[in-house]
Amino acid sequence: MERERDRLKRRNEYLKQQLDAARRAGFRQAAPFAKDRPQGRGRRPGRRPGAAYGCHARRPIPSRVDETYTAALPAACPGCGGAIQLTRVAPQYHDDLPVVRPIVRRFDVQVGHCVACGRRVQGRHPLQTSDALGAAGVQLGPSVVTLVMLLHKHAGMPLEKIATLLRERFGLTVTPGGLVHALHRAARVAAPTYAALCEQIRGSPVVSPDETGWRVGARLHRLWAFATPTTTVYAIRPGRAFDDAAAMLGADFDGVLVRDGWAPYRQFTNALHQSCLQHLARRCRTLRVDHPRSPWAAHVQDVFTDALAIRDRRNARQISAHGVAVARGRLLARLGRLIDTVPALPAATRFAAHLAIEFPAVLGFLWDARVDATNWRAEHAIRPAVVNRKICGGNRTPRGAHTQEVLASVVRTARQRHVDLTSFLTTVLRAPRPTVPTAFRVPTQ
Repeated sequence: MERERDRLKRRNEYLKQQLDAARRAGFRQAAPFAKDRPQGRGRRPGRRPGAAYGCHARRPIPSRVDETYTAALPAACPGCGGAIQLTRVAPQYHDDLPVVRPIVRRFDVQVGHCVACGRRVQGRHPLQTSDALGAAGVQLGPSVVTLVMLLHKHAGMPLEKIATLLRERFGLTVTPGGLVHALHRAARVAAPTYAALCEQIRGSPVVSPDETGWRVGARLHRLWAFATPTTTVYAIRPGRAFDDAAAMLGADFDGVLVRDGWAPYRQFTNALHQSCLQHLARRCRTLRVDHPRSPWAAHVQDVFTDALAIRDRRNARQISAHGVAVARGRLLARLGRLIDTVPALPAATRFAAHLAIEFPAVLGFLWDARVDATNWRAEHAIRPAVVNRKICGGNRTPRGAHTQEVLASVVRTARQRHVDLTSFLTTVLRAPRPTVPTAFRVPTQ
């Protein structure tokens, strides 16, 4: 009893230290990934020579040369002053950026009226992006708006810094407020494209959803991400309930949801489900750390590891469909026995109850090769939004929230489909009526 008392005291002190460290880390936002102690043996950084080095890579020789210069030999040896004989000529290449200055276009818009009905009529050039005149007659072109969209919505750069970059690097003077109005206008003309992407998400056979916190007018909302291999749609909603998810997917969604264990997802009764194996494995690792004497969590984690190994063998065509079915049945039987023989630990009991609820959705990826084992697509889609949230903290108005969800969806989907954003935005801005470009109508396979 004394030995057990001493062990529990040491454990209590250790947990107190861990708790204090975790609390301090929560306030250290300047360096969230800083290490408290040296990692490894302090060897020289970089890859080590040998068979494990990997592929030796370097920048390729440019296929096009725009300018050629000669680096001539000096007249005499800098060391002794002797004569120098040319041995060979070795090439060196520079990939550099040109000096960019904005192109200013002036459109002399002819304005008239109909002699029959008196209606006002004005001309429109194919390069124009708006019919506005007067105070709104000076606007930003589509290339500038595209750059601002990428820097702000994808890279998370503040509008103040973007305005500074445009002024110092490109000689284009614009205020952060002017950039906000340009983004609002881009979201307005991209709204039909956003609606088309939402329809494609609702009709997709496999969708991976996820959500994170987002503030609108200092009030807590949720930014939802719905991801497929070719499409990503963001939606900022007041909450994280079933109604919020159903507003995007539709309450009768009948595809496959690759999601985490959040309970509202299970209310999509017409859909098939795949529970994220990474979230389940993380709970196993936590149980193993908290209760090292109990082997139950390790056995559950082994089931997940073996299931992923079967998936990899199937994708590599090393196992037949019959073999996958046999292995799948054995894994389900193993998991069922583990759920029935859970140890008398409160955390293990809660996890076993969760596994019992998620049991039909644990190994869905072994039935359908199109289904991922984890919701990594949605997790990756959330990351740019989280970076943007750390910079701006959210949106001040509902209009700003709508602009955020529209432009973020367009930027992310364009990157997935390898679509040039400048061409897209030029097309929709210069169109007389709202249009959806062809690349955004049907997912590219």
